[in-house]
Amino acid sequence: MKRSVLAAVFFIAVGIIFGVALVTDFDGIPLGKAQTKEVKLGADRKPSNANVDLKAANDAFVAVGKEATPSVVYIVVTTKAKKNPHGDDFFRFFPDFKFKMPDEQQSQGSGSGVIVSKDGYILTNNHVVENADEHGIDVVLTDTRRFKAKLIGTDPLTDVAVIKIDADNLPVAMLGNSDDVQVGQWALAIGNPLGLNSTVTLGIISYIGRSIRIINDSYGVENFIQTDAAINPGNSGGALVNINGEVIGINTAIATTNARYQGYGFAIPINLAKSVATDLIKFGKVERGYIGVQISVVDETLAKANGLDKAEGVFVQDVVGDAAKEAGLKAGDIILSIDDHAVNQPNELQAYVATKHPGDKIKAVIWRDGKKIEKMITLKPRQDSNKLASNDENNGDDNSETSAGSKSITFDKLGFSVAKVSTKVMKDRDVKNGVIVSDLKQFGEASNRGLQVDDIILEVDRKPVSSTTDLQKIVKTKKPGDALLMRVKDASGTTRFVAVMIPKD
Repeated sequence: MKRSVLAAVFFIAVGIIFGVALVTDFDGIPLGKAQTKEVKLGADRKPSNANVDLKAANDAFVAVGKEATPSVVYIVVTTKAKKNPHGDDFFRFFPDFKFKMPDEQQSQGSGSGVIVSKDGYILTNNHVVENADEHGIDVVLTDTRRFKAKLIGTDPLTDVAVIKIDADNLPVAMLGNSDDVQVGQWALAIGNPLGLNSTVTLGIISYIGRSIRIINDSYGVENFIQTDAAINPGNSGGALVNINGEVIGINTAIATTNARYQGYGFAIPINLAKSVATDLIKFGKVERGYIGVQISVVDETLAKANGLDKAEGVFVQDVVGDAAKEAGLKAGDIILSIDDHAVNQPNELQAYVATKHPGDKIKAVIWRDGKKIEKMITLKPRQDSNKLASNDENNGDDNSETSAGSKSITFDKLGFSVAKVSTKVMKDRDVKNGVIVSDLKQFGEASNRGLQVDDIILEVDRKPVSSTTDLQKIVKTKKPGDALLMRVKDASGTTRFVAVMIPKD
């Protein structure tokens, strides 16, 4: 018992000593009493000029933030509750910062927008304001003023929308030239992610002309600027700006597995957004011109099959619209440039044409029969028929009628077999000649290039094929490393070209 008392007294004494130490300086002078010792913290030297370039960059970022942030607004949209149509897609429009109203009949979401005129026109994303109630769009400025906004127009094919508030002398964003954007340059994303108003993040441009197949329409125009500036839900419709404070893109989508930032964001190029916004303000809708072609990528094999020294341009799989037909374009042409702008991806061509209107004329340089020729194309409005200016990434349907019943020939190195087409199938498929693909080797050259069982091969190297012997003769003229260009028709009636390379082994 005495030992316990002594131990308790000891610990109390130690506590008192440490308590005193915690409220005194190292000389034992209680804090709050008169201090006689001078206290100096930090080094005596001044900053060197070694990082003058970094300081200049830092000052530039500060200036950009001050200049551009006031023109980016916070948008709150009240809409009827609905299921998220994008599910768990890897690429997605921002789900934005959403919460349900108490009655669970409506929901609210937030996004961003960019002021593009002093009298209140604001550029944003279609997916931010789609399905908004009649009076369900509210805009909050950086100075905290709040306005009801009117929906002026939307364009789902580019995910651009324009709204308007009743205000004057607003801070207007400077709009840059997205055609000048280069990979590696600095970029700042400004918006309202996760409800955090007026947030600025920094990164670089990591790719230009990206297509991520998020717009669920064959005429969707995807030519995104990719950046690693941190972008999160709520950034939708906000500004991607360059080091000069000029808006070069409208932030739109992210690549993610968890609906949050994982390193890659995508913005609509401002030149495209500005063109669409101008139409929406003028007409309430987009007056867009179309060429009328179904196009695909030109890779090394397709280039070789067409006599090109390198992979360039976009391949015309089919001509389906009046503008292309009247200009004399043909299936099998390769479009190298439009109005002296090189086009090497289908979305590059689509994005350029999307800035034009019906009646506008464009100059196309095409590759045909081993030479370049020019064609003037007068754009037409979109028709109700299908495939007017679509990006063909579809290899056809699998569910077709097999007609192989006669002797077939196998091309082992190419990995496919062909047979004679029955009279019934020729009539049903509306073909006058050809051979049908009766078998495919899994992961073989032909399979990897998109050929499918029941495709009917109509032409090879632009020569009609009427029998398996015809095809065999053409293949025998090729040597390893050469390419074959086959024109085929699938069971759905779609005609396309498939290029295969003769393996060197």
